[in-house]
Amino acid sequence: MATVIDPWIVRTIEAAAARVRAATGDRIGDLVEAALLRTLRDTTTIGEDGTAFVITGDIPAMWMRDSTTQLTPYLRFLAECPPLAALVTAVVRRQFACLDHDPYANAFNDGPTGAHYEPDDVCGDPHVWEQKYEVDSLAHPITLAHRLWRTTGSTAPFDARAHRVLRTVVGQLRREQRHDESPYRFERTTTIPTETLARGGRGTPVAVTGMTWSGFRPSDDACTHGYNIPANLFAAQALLAIADIADEVYRDADLAADARALSRALVDGVEAHGIVDRGGTRVYAYEVDGLGGVLLMDDANTPSLLSLPLHAPDLLDAEVWRATRGFVLSPDNPYYSSGSVASGIGSPHTRPGWVWPIALAVEGLTGTAADRERLLHLIADTDAGTGHVHESFDPSDPTSFSRPWFSWADSMFCELALAVADDVETAAHRGDASTPV
Repeated sequence: MATVIDPWIVRTIEAAAARVRAATGDRIGDLVEAALLRTLRDTTTIGEDGTAFVITGDIPAMWMRDSTTQLTPYLRFLAECPPLAALVTAVVRRQFACLDHDPYANAFNDGPTGAHYEPDDVCGDPHVWEQKYEVDSLAHPITLAHRLWRTTGSTAPFDARAHRVLRTVVGQLRREQRHDESPYRFERTTTIPTETLARGGRGTPVAVTGMTWSGFRPSDDACTHGYNIPANLFAAQALLAIADIADEVYRDADLAADARALSRALVDGVEAHGIVDRGGTRVYAYEVDGLGGVLLMDDANTPSLLSLPLHAPDLLDAEVWRATRGFVLSPDNPYYSSGSVASGIGSPHTRPGWVWPIALAVEGLTGTAADRERLLHLIADTDAGTGHVHESFDPSDPTSFSRPWFSWADSMFCELALAVADDVETAAHRGDASTPV
């Protein structure tokens, strides 16, 4: 059943789409308005407890990552639209409830339905859709709650359960600094190696490095090496948010100090093990194991190396990141592909050689105004006439694509479009030559 959207929210979305139309033209403005309405109308359900459940679009489960990133383009409107702030608060409350139930799970059902991605998985919890442990699943709800609070001043999500969850997140990230002492295991009967973990479900061997271990990437693919660098830096940023909340909301000095110390340990671990020499240039690796194993690549799913200015703005090394950006946006990245229509980063999660619009949006959001405008039009022009932004597509034939409705991709396109509108309005205010399309 479609959710009835508050009229104030509808007016806010219509006004945002009008700004995009003025900056980029009618077609992109129409795509943005449809996507912003569709996400709230067709992926979000308000429960009897007042929390909000958010599906991915084509999968009837709630991912901690997706449910956060699907809301990203709306966050700029929270202060001016209280009903939208209330909706985001309802999502945060559900996210905290999920983390309180199982902090190792990546995706949940809307109640104890018993639905599972793979019914034969070891985890039979009827609330859990899938129990792939991904560090970003802990970090995303924290950063969403922190931004909601800082934007609106509301402490509504920060009840006793949220306080407990913040402690749980810090404790789990600490526990996984020494993964061999962890109880977590994941095994799946499959012929696809990225769908299960080696060594009886423990994953490939790792040394103790100060970083925190992750079984799976933001793509839901198993890590090649246990320390995913983008996830560690994102977690370090989220820990600073926990410290901020602990200090000002809960007056919990011990939690704040613990979160800050752990954040520093993760960053120190990345600096010691996750920055490597590549032909005389220092770049971030994508994954390492502390035993000499290094994986140089980037994946379209975020947090990624490319997205670090968005996910770890206070903690990245700007010089190292600029060199890394040059690497990941080149054919030297094994998941960078070019075709007759598009070039960009893909993922081993989908067909070889395909490009992901999420990565194109991140390339724009972390690039120049010219990059943003070019990539916005590229994403719009490669929707195969469907009006939806897809998970991935053939860069020489965008009519071949995966996932006909992927709400995360829709939202990243909207975020990029709103950034382009900001660029055009800023340029006009300065009197630059830039004019609306």
